[in-house]
Amino acid sequence: MTTEELKQDAARYLMQTYTRQPLSIGRGSGTRVYDLEGREYLDFVGGIAVNVLGHGHPDLVQAIQRQAAELIHTSNLYYTEPQVKLAQTLVDHSFADKVFFCNSGAEANEAAIKLARRYSHDKYGAGRFEIVTMKNSFHGRTFATLTATGQDKVQKDYEPLLPGFCYVAFNNLEELERSVTDKTAAILLEPIQGEGGVHVADRAYLRQVRDLCSKRDVLLMFDEIQTGMGRTGTLFAYEQLGVQPDIMTLAKGLGGGVPIGACLATDSVAKAFSPGSHASTFGGNPLACAAGLAVCHALLDGHVLDHARRMGEYFSQGLSDCKERHRVVKEVRGLGLLQGMEVAMDAKTVVSECLARGILINGAGEHVLRFVPPLIITQLDIDRLLDTLAQIFSKQTA
Repeated sequence: MTTEELKQDAARYLMQTYTRQPLSIGRGSGTRVYDLEGREYLDFVGGIAVNVLGHGHPDLVQAIQRQAAELIHTSNLYYTEPQVKLAQTLVDHSFADKVFFCNSGAEANEAAIKLARRYSHDKYGAGRFEIVTMKNSFHGRTFATLTATGQDKVQKDYEPLLPGFCYVAFNNLEELERSVTDKTAAILLEPIQGEGGVHVADRAYLRQVRDLCSKRDVLLMFDEIQTGMGRTGTLFAYEQLGVQPDIMTLAKGLGGGVPIGACLATDSVAKAFSPGSHASTFGGNPLACAAGLAVCHALLDGHVLDHARRMGEYFSQGLSDCKERHRVVKEVRGLGLLQGMEVAMDAKTVVSECLARGILINGAGEHVLRFVPPLIITQLDIDRLLDTLAQIFSKQTA
């Protein structure tokens, strides 16, 4: 089947919920993917921060194959070894004491929202249920998580939204303090707003938010769905920001491409969930957890984190140098291998120009380019992207 034939069938059979690039990917290897005609592309999208080990990583492939031959799915009515081992690994390397597994980032945030409300209800009774989130945030597409998302374009035409959410400006402590009331159960934020344009939380601000939450007995929840699993150079972004949350959500890179999400919490908060209070049929199934274990082992034991840290510093410097040389680049921001570049031109144009040159990138807003490559990306790969961006910006200036 050709790309054109696939596009026609997709238009005929799929709901049109995505604006897709004119590319059909047939296979991947390392930091490269290949279309149906065999053309090669350097991947700086990584499944949108999912393929942290790249494509076809042998440890991940072998783990999936072994588990598929033994047991793909059973039920959370029973214990399975991969689920317990993955939970132990996440607990051993984080602030958390307990883990709930689900299938996606939105589901992880749903679990976090429910856990926060139930914890607050158990402790204070009815009336303390509001969640404060950030403007320009993104937390998912389910009703609770799109309501939590501070972007009108995501919420448009789905009104009435769920009650119990309010929004404040990111990195603005004064506005946040005014919004925390006797009805507030939790504050939910991303350490880096990825979908919202790659905006990094100020370290001093996060410390002040932590102090505010502790003082007012409000839960602090970090959405690390995009920043977690090595993306910023540490297993979780909060490790280098100096602040521990009470609840944290993960997905994307956790399974290396196999769908899995997780909600992590301290013991004192997690005990609010009891049998029957929350559940997921597929959450934490053996196949997904075997993939998650393989990813964790590669990150923690295979020097991938050290490599990602070095490449993140190299990439950040390269993007900053690009800004100095090209007036079209307005700002570079990010942490590790989650980088954003704000440009004085249509981001879609740059995405298309890169695609024509065999490189995949994506936009996060009309004028922001987002780069979330596999953590195994090399200096040569980064140099190729930087050279390509320089060519595009020079052409634009001319």
